Amino acid sequence: MDRDPVDENVKPARTGSDVIFTFGMLLLVIVFVALGSWQVQRLTWKLDLITRVETRIHAQPVAVPAPAQWGSINQDKDEYRRVTATGMFLPDRQVLVQAVTELGAGFWVVTPMILPDGATILINRGFVPSDRRDAVLHAAGQTSPIVSVTGLLRMPEPDGAFLRSNDPVSGRWYSRDVAAIAAAKGLERVAPYFVDADATPTPNSGGLPIGGLTVVSFRNSHLVYAVTWYLLAVMSAVGLYVMRRQQAV
Repeated sequence: MDRDPVDENVKPARTGSDVIFTFGMLLLVIVFVALGSWQVQRLTWKLDLITRVETRIHAQPVAVPAPAQWGSINQDKDEYRRVTATGMFLPDRQVLVQAVTELGAGFWVVTPMILPDGATILINRGFVPSDRRDAVLHAAGQTSPIVSVTGLLRMPEPDGAFLRSNDPVSGRWYSRDVAAIAAAKGLERVAPYFVDADATPTPNSGGLPIGGLTVVSFRNSHLVYAVTWYLLAVMSAVGLYVMRRQQAV
């Protein structure tokens, strides 16, 4: 029996799997482009944040926010502002928070300061090496005169550090959690921020604690992420194009 001749110019019909593959690749291109564009937006935001923070760090210090302003404080507009506070330290209620700095391992000395209006601010007075810890603890029983401190306003660090939770009962602190420290030390009217003290012109007694060790650094990998997502979008588009060309042959 004679068969009908096959027209070699007739293209084979598209199968369901071809349609699904094409739809999936187009969806990937759209998703990857959207993710890349989102990272570009994040990059713009991060560069603006870095510029604003640099401006705050080098600005003239202003008075610490008063209790009436506490409710409007937020990280984007207030962190790393240069501020100054005048009051009396409460050395008997200070805590030592574990830290690793350019000077090695040790502790941040976080001491409450009572302001003239009765409000309390936690001041990170600086760093003490692990082998000098006892010297700072000995000073906790001494009275404190009225002092002025200039430094950077910082936001709280709740819950502890990575894989290490604060243990107020045992006096083990791994982060500067303002609310937890205030509760553990029976402090009232505590500001929802703390202050990292600058290095003082006149060193503290015995040279400790050492202020001015705040590291201002922002992770900024948004450009790398954006390029990665856009490359994946291009690769997906090229893969779709190659498949369609092969089907057309």
